[in-house]
Amino acid sequence: MTSHDVVARTRRAFGTRKVGHAGTLDPMATGLLVIGIEGATRLLTYIVGADKTYTATIRLGERTTTDDAEGEIIARADEAAWSAVTDEAIAAGIRALTGAISQVPSSVSAIKVDGRRAYDRVRAGEDVVLAAREVVVSRFDVVADRAGDGVRDLDVIVDCSSGTYIRALARDLGEALGVGGHLTALRRTRVGGFEVTDAASLDTLADATLLTPADAARRVMPILEVTADEARDLRHGKRLHGQAERLTASEVAAVDPAGELVGILERRGADIKSAMNMPEVQQ
Repeated sequence: MTSHDVVARTRRAFGTRKVGHAGTLDPMATGLLVIGIEGATRLLTYIVGADKTYTATIRLGERTTTDDAEGEIIARADEAAWSAVTDEAIAAGIRALTGAISQVPSSVSAIKVDGRRAYDRVRAGEDVVLAAREVVVSRFDVVADRAGDGVRDLDVIVDCSSGTYIRALARDLGEALGVGGHLTALRRTRVGGFEVTDAASLDTLADATLLTPADAARRVMPILEVTADEARDLRHGKRLHGQAERLTASEVAAVDPAGELVGILERRGADIKSAMNMPEVQQ
């Protein structure tokens, strides 16, 4: 099941073509996919950049072509390599991958290189090396540790900034320990203020309770309550002159007296301007 498949199911369930999602999940991954329907698709661009939480299983002792279990195993650690893989060494490797780090994404990823997905180039036989990117891993905890036949599996929880590749964390931890590593399981449990425990399953999609755009915006950014007159001006593209100090972040959601999301606001000098307006609700 791909993220595109989930969007297709949602389109059928709600009888509309206007459906999008806030961040692809790998086909191997499970968990939370935030979906926007109709006018709420305009909000997705602001949700994509939210921080995320994942649970995952890192298998030490094997390298694969994709840094996860979908790829072919290309190397296995020999017995001598395991002598350096102590609990202290694993903890040190995890500490080195926590905080603000520079990460090279897996070459088998959806990142575009000269207009084509990196994984398409790899499948076509090209050598692809992606540029490193700055990401933040604010939590990287081991919650279970199991030794197997020539491997060691770590169940982990990771809180991270948008754009972090958990596969790359598995790969880099394995390389630092000298035995290689890849992901065998991945589940996204949180995107910003959205939790998988609150999500609808695919089986109950048609009966899902939808969040209003205003409620969705509250989960990812501060809210500014605006008057009816201010809401009208913002919807018509006018600025709120000299009021920039009312904004507490670079992106703030404006909500009118009826509780409707007007749009997303930004500073323009001393003024407030609407960066994105929602479609007006017809009364």
